Amino acid sequence: MADERAEPELPSAGIDTTTPSVARAYDAALGGKDNYEVDRQLLAQLNAAVPEVNEIAVTNRKFLIRAVEFLARKAGIDQFLDCGSGLPTAENTHQVAQRENRDSRVVYVDNDPVVLAHGRALLEDNDRTFLVGANIFDPPAVLENDTVHRHLDFTRPLALLQVATLHHHNPDEGLPPAEIMRQYIDALPSGSYVVFSHFFDPENEYSPIAHRVQEILNASISRGYFRTRAEIEGMLTGLELLPPGLVVNDDWYPTGPRTTPRPDTGNCIVAAVGRKP
Repeated sequence: MADERAEPELPSAGIDTTTPSVARAYDAALGGKDNYEVDRQLLAQLNAAVPEVNEIAVTNRKFLIRAVEFLARKAGIDQFLDCGSGLPTAENTHQVAQRENRDSRVVYVDNDPVVLAHGRALLEDNDRTFLVGANIFDPPAVLENDTVHRHLDFTRPLALLQVATLHHHNPDEGLPPAEIMRQYIDALPSGSYVVFSHFFDPENEYSPIAHRVQEILNASISRGYFRTRAEIEGMLTGLELLPPGLVVNDDWYPTGPRTTPRPDTGNCIVAAVGRKP
């Protein structure tokens, strides 16, 4: 791995396989291989309590792919800052973006040691993909990082990805989520985009599903907070949301008409893409 692309603070691979990891459970939900029995047990517990909870992970990944394709193909974006990127799996941000434009640059940011350990593999064979070890809930730690500024040009538009990240932030342990997003959005140049998704409490008949998943996650090593539309919209202040706005994930420019009923869990995660004027 070239020194230019290596972050000196990346930890060595000392991975705790005795407690579940959000990133590994998400990987298991997507059918990945970088997970352990403890992660699969957490996923099984969620699925037993709330059938088809995997739908949240699957629709979230499909939304990310569609959003990155749109930005790279239609909006001309060729630089991406992907916060809380998670484990390398099929159709990562760099694969989607570089399929549309081979010169696209992607900087991934995560502080999960599992992600950082596996992320080194990304750096081995791609000289336009980079990895930063930093806390995404501390915006200055990301925005002032040398690697971020060496490979992304903040004088022209870029895309910030906060996909399924802020719902893991406990507001009692740092800045409120809306303030975290405000700092990121303020730092973006005009014409930039934000790709965003978040666990959703729809405040209707589907709310018990959201509450049950949140209860299970918060009883484990993981954390998950299902927030209301008003709370989520507060995180997107300063952006012009592209049509159709803040919607259930698979309603954001789907690839075709739905041919099967949406599982109830599918109503408990929302997404949006916004442009900074």
